[in-house]
Amino acid sequence: MLKGKSAIVTGSTSGIGLGIAHVLASHGANIVINGFGDATAIEVERASIEKTHGVKCVYSPADMSKPEQIREMVKLAETSFGAADILVNNAGIQFTARTEDFPEDKWDAIISINLASAFHAMKAILPGMQKRGFGRIINIASAHGLVGSPEKIAYVAAKHGIVGMTKVVALENATANITCNAICPGWVLTPLVQKQIEDRAAKEGITAEVAAKEMLSEKQPSLRFATPEQMGAAVVFLCSDAGSSITGVSLPIDGGWTAQ
Repeated sequence: MLKGKSAIVTGSTSGIGLGIAHVLASHGANIVINGFGDATAIEVERASIEKTHGVKCVYSPADMSKPEQIREMVKLAETSFGAADILVNNAGIQFTARTEDFPEDKWDAIISINLASAFHAMKAILPGMQKRGFGRIINIASAHGLVGSPEKIAYVAAKHGIVGMTKVVALENATANITCNAICPGWVLTPLVQKQIEDRAAKEGITAEVAAKEMLSEKQPSLRFATPEQMGAAVVFLCSDAGSSITGVSLPIDGGWTAQ
């Protein structure tokens, strides 16, 4: 479906981003992966994408808090593959505390990585998309882009901002065959979430299974975790011809979280 296209997926050396990269590659897209981590482990993942899906995959070490490095990442896609057709803004970090206790440096870091980086990436990639007359931008927001939760002021602010930016870019490019949409995941079973489950189980002296059920029951009516692969499938649909008239929307994949 996406053979001959190229995609940048930020924050894709693990978790949701890595799952999205694999699904895009399985549909024929060449991939730029990006993120921090052990260099050997990242190379294993990069090579796995190429070998498993028969596409090209390159790694960008761009620090998403640095606009000039984001611009270099876009150039890497354009020089490696001839174009940057798809952008998935997925990079993100988290910190929790009550508003009056929230460290200012943590606020600045979350706004930079979770919100400003998406702006800089879209700004860098849009001229090429406009010149070629094709582009698909998918911003990974969150259920917290639609609703709030205590002790997450920076994360909720950033994700609400992502939803707003998505609408603006969609409207500005509505006649250019460039769509911009947001996906709003609820609980997704990633290594990071698995660690939260295990930490909760240890703290409360319960099994991981019970801890997971408790976590889900607080927010996600389906009582099931979504998967990175499901996020990837939604991205592929939004990049396909079937999704070409969908723009400016925020799609919850949250087991009913935001329906409450």
